[in-house]
Amino acid sequence: MTKLSVNINKFATLRNARGHNNPNLLQVAKDIEAFGADGITVHPRPDERHIRYQDVLDLKNIITTEFNIEGNCTESKFVDLVLLTKPTQVTLVPDALGQLTSNHGWDTVTHQKYLQQMIQLFKNEGIRTSIFCEANTEMIQAALDTGTERVELYTEAYAVAYNNSNCTNTADAGVLQQFVSAANLATQLGIGLNAGHDLDRQNLHFFLKNVPNISEVSIGHALVCDAIYYGLENTVQLYKSKTVFY
Repeated sequence: MTKLSVNINKFATLRNARGHNNPNLLQVAKDIEAFGADGITVHPRPDERHIRYQDVLDLKNIITTEFNIEGNCTESKFVDLVLLTKPTQVTLVPDALGQLTSNHGWDTVTHQKYLQQMIQLFKNEGIRTSIFCEANTEMIQAALDTGTERVELYTEAYAVAYNNSNCTNTADAGVLQQFVSAANLATQLGIGLNAGHDLDRQNLHFFLKNVPNISEVSIGHALVCDAIYYGLENTVQLYKSKTVFY
């Protein structure tokens, strides 16, 4: 069964806009868990424009579900933070400094030796590893030799294709097939599958129905936007409902 991990970065953005502690990020995480989410995701960046490094330390003490920390392992401060907090999972994302949002996966061919070293470092501490990766069978095949336990399929291309089809429970067949092929190969290789980026209430069900063996999806921006209209508790439960999630 696919798990829902809620990315709480945007709650931190809202808090930081006023410089105080409203919304209280720790309470938000507790409530999201209580409302039925299977995990909490954070993506600290060097400028701390949303999640702060101290937030990660504080969250580690209160999260009772799975804790997923995303970030760029070329930043030593990020690596130190992950090793200190020992989350359930670390997701390695090749963000550039100051990048607005993640917009590409790792080139697991070019950076294979580097990824091998970093993944082994985290695995030695008992932290499950995942690599942010394009739906590209060459990248999936090369990911096997990095030693990663999972890959997170970067789903923006799918979301664009779904929107271009006017959201009629379909998507460009060629784009969808890329994700299906990548998922099938990962499964054959024994690599677990996560997915994330621009997944929302409209496109998630069709994705999970067609792309096999997804263990976890990470959703933040769309879920927070929905919560403005429907309330946070109702929104988490909407995402977990059979009409959206399964």
